[in-house]
Amino acid sequence: MNFYPDEPERQRLFPVCREKIFFAHAAVTALPQCVADAVCQYTRESSENPQEFAEVYRQIKSTREVCAQMIGADAEEIALLGPTSLGLSLFANGLPWQEGDEVICYQGDYPANVYPWLELRRRGVVIRYLQPDRPGEITPELVAGALTARTRLVALASAHFFTGYRIDVDAIGRLLGARGVLFALDAIQTLGAFPLRVDHVDFLSADAHKWMLGPLAVGIVYVKKAHFDLLRPTLLGAWNVKSPYFHAQDEIEFVSTAQRYEPGVLNTAGIYGMKAAIELLHGHGLARVAARLLELKAHLLAGLDSLGFSLVGPRDGENASGTTTFFHDAAPASRLFAALEKERIIVSMRHDRALREYLRFSPHFYNTEAEIDRALLVLSSAL
Repeated sequence: MNFYPDEPERQRLFPVCREKIFFAHAAVTALPQCVADAVCQYTRESSENPQEFAEVYRQIKSTREVCAQMIGADAEEIALLGPTSLGLSLFANGLPWQEGDEVICYQGDYPANVYPWLELRRRGVVIRYLQPDRPGEITPELVAGALTARTRLVALASAHFFTGYRIDVDAIGRLLGARGVLFALDAIQTLGAFPLRVDHVDFLSADAHKWMLGPLAVGIVYVKKAHFDLLRPTLLGAWNVKSPYFHAQDEIEFVSTAQRYEPGVLNTAGIYGMKAAIELLHGHGLARVAARLLELKAHLLAGLDSLGFSLVGPRDGENASGTTTFFHDAAPASRLFAALEKERIIVSMRHDRALREYLRFSPHFYNTEAEIDRALLVLSSAL
């Protein structure tokens, strides 16, 4: 299911393909041409106008709408903030915690989804870690077994950054909702790669710079409207607090939408780019994108198996993602990484807690089987 059978066209739309093979979308993406063009358009127009020219506000409104459509939310529930850690910190800092409240999270998640919760210890909150049998394998049953009468919130990643294990967001969300427990989701490792809805999610944060194919430091922060009064904004300014004619008032009254979490001017160039990226993904359909990622994964795994590599994380099924992490007993990942890099094949190298080295491949829908075959050939030679 090659999305771009015409190679010159693929290279035009995704310029990184011209001289490189890019398999690092779980890290920091290379920008598609349409995204770069959108950012440049805003920058160019900002040299001819004030940076907040009239069209900017229309673009911001439209971007909220496409972001909301992507996750099944209302536009008024979307704040346009990045990076992911900013949204997660807003969630952790803005809730009215009481001493003895419990937060459940996973220490093996990316640190951006661990440290904001750990900091709550200073406020008397108890942090309890999930203990999966295998890295990243967070199941509804594991979550259910960890809940207590004091559990106030569960904070999880939609997919594990290291193994690629993709959680069942809906099943976990339903479980927590039935128990009156809040659910905060770090969605950066699946948003743009797999369909995701927030029907059973209370808070979500995801920067655009990975699978969404967007710029750095701009993203989607979702807060369920029912929680606006519960989650107090902790960053304050003239944009999110009502200030008629730019005059500060004696009382703080927040605006009525998720703009209440945006204290001041936004990353407008990034917003232009993120909107273009999401429209690109919507144009193909996220269900088709997801199917293509699993198709590429199967092709990669067949080659890795033949070379004697060992996989970490799920091979297929509902918990598999576009991320594939692996190692070989005969060669350190650093040596294989260097061989790939020499051939301009961009991947990631990661380590477990014991500091063992792994390679992580994360191709996107526009990558091809031919590119995977080229990487496998380099790996074979390096072994």
